[in-house]
Amino acid sequence: MPSETSKRSDTHFVASLEKAMRVLEAFGSDRPRMGLTELAHVTGLDRSSVQRVTTTFHRLGYLDKDPATRRFSPSIRMTELANAYLWSDELVHRAMPRLIDLRQALGETINFSRLSGSDIVYTVRLPSARTSYAAMIAGRRVPALNTSSGRVMLAQRSPEERLACIREWPMRRFTADTLMSRDTVRDLVEEAAETGYSIAENELQMNELAVAVAVDRSGGGGAIHCSVSATLWSRERLTREVVPRLRDAANGIG
Repeated sequence: MPSETSKRSDTHFVASLEKAMRVLEAFGSDRPRMGLTELAHVTGLDRSSVQRVTTTFHRLGYLDKDPATRRFSPSIRMTELANAYLWSDELVHRAMPRLIDLRQALGETINFSRLSGSDIVYTVRLPSARTSYAAMIAGRRVPALNTSSGRVMLAQRSPEERLACIREWPMRRFTADTLMSRDTVRDLVEEAAETGYSIAENELQMNELAVAVAVDRSGGGGAIHCSVSATLWSRERLTREVVPRLRDAANGIG
């Protein structure tokens, strides 16, 4: 994201549009429906500005409004924006057939993620029979340093850039086992740079093992990610049976 100084110095930057997007971006899994007061608190905008923005988005069809509670929520039209992105992403186009093959061959959850700033975003999610609803929805954003996908994509960058990102990028605790030590994360990123894959255990969800392989070598392209039950799989089995398949698929895509 551009800094506040660069925004003010850019004569083409539309501040009112930024405010409008802050309202849309305020909605998420933890805040699916909000009223004007809550939106004002979350976005930092005054209530009158929020009211104008929500009224405009409601009339355009991007926000629904509950007539009883007067709370807003994203409308079905918002899915059209995600659809437009997926059609424009050539890497996703190339990846999809191989992701489907992986899901059928392994019978486990297969995800495809992209780096977006200091986060990863899951752009494709092919669930297993045990996958929860939350783990099926594309568009989830997670701090890259807390994921196997983010670490393996970061591992493709130069050593200097890797260290800078590990030092500066945010981290978030999801479970009691989420790694929050930057020194440990640094070691895992360096290990991924050597091996070409990264494994995370119980970091986003308990009883979950996750392994990821980068698709291209730019450090910002994408990663294929497979998650399995930690009660049924070991790290050794994951490395032996899943990593070679992920590497083959990544080579075919990138």
